Amino acid sequence: MVTIQETPFAGLEADGRLLSPVHKGPTKKPGRFGFRGVIALEFAEKMSDEARPPSIKADQVMAVGDAGASSLPFVAAMTLSAKHLPLLVEVLGERLVPEGKYFLFATDVDFSERWQLSYNGIPFWVLPLDEATVYNEVLELVGVEKSDLKKLDTAGKLDAVADAAAGFSDSFPAISYEDLVARLGSVRVNEYRPV
Repeated sequence: MVTIQETPFAGLEADGRLLSPVHKGPTKKPGRFGFRGVIALEFAEKMSDEARPPSIKADQVMAVGDAGASSLPFVAAMTLSAKHLPLLVEVLGERLVPEGKYFLFATDVDFSERWQLSYNGIPFWVLPLDEATVYNEVLELVGVEKSDLKKLDTAGKLDAVADAAAGFSDSFPAISYEDLVARLGSVRVNEYRPV
């Protein structure tokens, strides 16, 4: 059975960045490890021994990585602002590769807009998110029916979504990061947003 130390998640785990896991363990696919939860992007200043939540984080993360691999082929996540994309790329570093499928949902992207951009050579699909969940949005985006997943556990569902995302090739209008930032609206806060 694959352990986190064998996967691209090892460094993130060692740095204490994988938080609030809904799933953090092997999936049903041999050699694959999956994570659903929160990734800390920027830690809050620590006061003595007090543990504080991260000052910037990626929520509702779904990601998979294989034993012996150095990169994550699939990551979907939500940040309050698409301006946090550079921080996400910095934290994930070499785990992101040009052939990966990476989806960023942000509350300050207009509901009528969907973008595709390359940041440091890494492709991202950037989409709006308000009260929906990343999970539901990604299911719809990659064409997976919820009814097909009913009998699967969290690990099985993560496999199904990651496998469908591998074949995702839809094109959205291309935009540069700088132009994206110029078009962003205000951050929409929903206190009851799920992990």
